[in-house]
Amino acid sequence: MQAVDEELEKKEILKRYRRLLRYAKPFLHGNDAKIIKLAFQVAAEAHQDMRRKSGEPYIYHPLAVAQICVQEIGLGTTAIVAALLHDVVEDTDIELEEIERKFGKKVAKIIDGLTKISGVTGQNTSLQAENFRKVLLTLSEDVRVILVKIADRLHNMRTLESMSRSKQLKISSETIYLYAPLAHRLGLYSIKSELEDLYLKYTDRDTYNDIAQNIKATKSVRDKFIKDFIEPIRKTIKDEGFKVTIKGRPKSIYSVWSKMKKQKIPFEKVYDLFAIRIILDDVPSEDEKAACWKVYSIVTDFYKPNPSRLRDWISTSRANGYESLHTTVMSGTGQWVEVQIRTRRMDDIAEKGYAAHWKYKDRDNGTKSSEESGLDLWINKVRDMLENQDTSAIEFLDEFRSNLFNDEVFVFTPKGDLRILPAGATALDFAFDIHSEVGARCIGAKINNKLLPISYQLSNGDQVEILTSKKQNPNEDWLRFVVSSKAKSKIREFLRDEKRKFIRKGKEITDKKLKQLGIIANDNVYNDLRALFNDKTPTDFLFRVGKGYLQPSAFKKYKQLVEKRRNSSREVVKDAKAFEKIIQKNKRDTKEKDVLLIGEDMDAIDYTLAPCCNPISGDDVFGFVTVNEGIKIHRTSCPNAVELMSHYGYRIIKAQWASKKEESFLVGLRIVGTDRVGIINDVTKVISNELKVNMRSIAVDTVDNMFEGNFTVMVHDTSHLGTLVEKLRKIDGVEEIQRYDS
Repeated sequence: MQAVDEELEKKEILKRYRRLLRYAKPFLHGNDAKIIKLAFQVAAEAHQDMRRKSGEPYIYHPLAVAQICVQEIGLGTTAIVAALLHDVVEDTDIELEEIERKFGKKVAKIIDGLTKISGVTGQNTSLQAENFRKVLLTLSEDVRVILVKIADRLHNMRTLESMSRSKQLKISSETIYLYAPLAHRLGLYSIKSELEDLYLKYTDRDTYNDIAQNIKATKSVRDKFIKDFIEPIRKTIKDEGFKVTIKGRPKSIYSVWSKMKKQKIPFEKVYDLFAIRIILDDVPSEDEKAACWKVYSIVTDFYKPNPSRLRDWISTSRANGYESLHTTVMSGTGQWVEVQIRTRRMDDIAEKGYAAHWKYKDRDNGTKSSEESGLDLWINKVRDMLENQDTSAIEFLDEFRSNLFNDEVFVFTPKGDLRILPAGATALDFAFDIHSEVGARCIGAKINNKLLPISYQLSNGDQVEILTSKKQNPNEDWLRFVVSSKAKSKIREFLRDEKRKFIRKGKEITDKKLKQLGIIANDNVYNDLRALFNDKTPTDFLFRVGKGYLQPSAFKKYKQLVEKRRNSSREVVKDAKAFEKIIQKNKRDTKEKDVLLIGEDMDAIDYTLAPCCNPISGDDVFGFVTVNEGIKIHRTSCPNAVELMSHYGYRIIKAQWASKKEESFLVGLRIVGTDRVGIINDVTKVISNELKVNMRSIAVDTVDNMFEGNFTVMVHDTSHLGTLVEKLRKIDGVEEIQRYDS
């Protein structure tokens, strides 16, 4: 163990504390400095014997979280104190009552929201989801709880290097699933981009490093292009009397990767690696809009704009408070360039989101930015959503997350009032947005004076009048075409009583049938049945039985499963802890007591390769404990990996390939290229003759001199696959090769 220089550590702690105070100084009033000092002393004493996985003193973490809150989000004293103390109730002997006594109710409320729920949870419960729901309940009273949580997550991601590989995957998956989109929704663009980049770094380091190196290698060419592009417009803008900052902003590594993946192109074909940002200083709030449009006019005098790519978020800001004018113009070299035009106030809000929005709101006092913004409206919608607590934590989390991603659609009432709804919203969503009673009685709508059904999807600028009837009642079908949280929660509320009646009926039928089959009904049995019949929750399963959608005769399938388990010599694994006990019993002489070795442990543990991502030997993988199908082995890049890890961390197990056996794995390859006589013959020669790879199937289509072929082949491991791909790339006419999940 490395020797610790305590004096040196004390100096470093003090240095970090003073740095925090230096950044906090502009926010401090009255005796704020004394309160922060007390919070620091309490935290330092409480965590004095604790260390992080990296070996550093634990107090570095709360100091860093507080630093992010003040420096990168722009929060004040209450948030700094809460950040310094955010782990003391959870990790030390200090009680919440003591925090409230010393620092007041506001700080105590934030820390309570940040303190994780502990204790044993049921098989169908996600502890991560329950904890996040708890955080959101506090958000409805004080948004700072979520901002401190995001700061906490950002620092954890920045220091993830010292964690085990399995922890890196779990924490990164939670981050991309929830925290990055949440940061985006709250307008924290810099933090959102960094969280996304760190996710990619820890889940696919090779791809991350490749893109980072490519961006670095093209920097000098990019810098020259930006300089040449900016030069003519900078002079004209200044001649018009504007004080400006103009800079090229590179795209994040994650956004480059997303574009490559979405458009199926290599790095070299990603042309928009940066955007030009023009920031206007010292513009009075009443002149902002005119100033931005004037600069737009100057830019388009020099460069021809793409009319379909103009985005005006100044006249109507985005739901997270973001304001900016975006256009895409053609440069002198024939390359499209995105130009963002905004004022300093708009830029602060774009970078620091919620906190900056409120800073300007207080300052403007009565001007446009002090009105209820899209950000206020979103937080009010979260509060509406939190009123509906009769759903599982996972359902709640999925619904909440779906609302983080939505763009907006702007529509008008018959009187001309603007309403902002999620993209994809229907006339029925609009009706519920007006009032829950209007939504419940909605029978149709007049859209721009034309009679249309309640399922009609709204477009920007639509004027909507809702038609109602007292005889109308919500039905289950409505849930298929509403997208807003408010509409979904209110419809469910109306349907709940009816649903409970069918759930009770379904439970009676299920219990009676299980008794006939000699099975005692309990929570585990209901959960098994839920998984067997592909329902999200046991209540969904019981509801389907009560409704008659699922006949009791189908339960014989479950009886067979129970008998199969009884006859199996392998032990049943229910979660990661149960797996570790079983694997340790069978591996007394090995170091890897908590790792499933694929190819060696089949006799002790029931596992299969997941068909959703078809892992092969050499792939980076993890194990997921299913309810009744044993352990499924997934690639860490599996489309389902993020959701599994973020919801069910307690069911994730470490897995790696054993190198003793040579096996064959089925892999799909999509090959795209220029069509010519004999190209398919050349491809099959490389696969079958040169590398002796067994080809299972082939499907080829040719359109406009381009061919696309899907080949399924049997390979030994990722190295074997890599050799095959390299050989295929050398064939004349082959443009692109992608592995797909066959």
